[in-house]
Amino acid sequence: MPRKPRFYLPGYPVHIVQRGHNQDKVFFAKEDYLAYLDWLQEGSEWYEVPIHAYVLLPNRIHILCSPPDKEAASRMMQYQGRRYVPYVNATYGMTGTLWQGRYKASLIDPDTWLLPTMVYIETQSIRSGLGKSAGAWKWSSYHHNARGKTDPLITPQEHYLALARSGRKRLEKYDALVKAGVTPQQIRDIEDAWQTGTPIGPDSFKRMVERRLKLKVGHPRRGRPRKTA
Repeated sequence: MPRKPRFYLPGYPVHIVQRGHNQDKVFFAKEDYLAYLDWLQEGSEWYEVPIHAYVLLPNRIHILCSPPDKEAASRMMQYQGRRYVPYVNATYGMTGTLWQGRYKASLIDPDTWLLPTMVYIETQSIRSGLGKSAGAWKWSSYHHNARGKTDPLITPQEHYLALARSGRKRLEKYDALVKAGVTPQQIRDIEDAWQTGTPIGPDSFKRMVERRLKLKVGHPRRGRPRKTA
């Protein structure tokens, strides 16, 4: 069966998720997180892919970015993968693959889902039991987007910038969004989108994507609600 194509539109945000093989850990020490971020930054700069939000968890990563074309995101991920995987294998005496197949990706309607997806990404550590607040986990863009800490990896997206004219007010407004969190339904919608590779947004957005790409985008999985932990 042919692989479902990934959907990209120039400048539109994409939510990328990559998990460790068999849900195994991919980060083992502070140096691993730092190495991954360094290579991710190099890849994002080389292929001109602005990154708006991210979180690195022990066994997976989430990235929100806006690729300039349909190849840039894949090349960025390949760039860091070709460096990070050999680094882990050499450092820890491991062999074979580190990641669970291809990374997952969903195209995002920025008008309706940009901010909820940012919040979803930066609160992943809470849902993973790594802290009671987003700020308790070091390896995410929360510290830049909500606290104003300099992070050279982050390029603010226009919908984030539109929260307020003042930088200080923008941080406060975004931090309030993070503290409010995402609803269970938003979590289901976001996860169904990236797990199936389906664009997330209203029907009008999906029709626009289909017109521009001349492809059917499909639908997220249907059926009874998934059980949550």
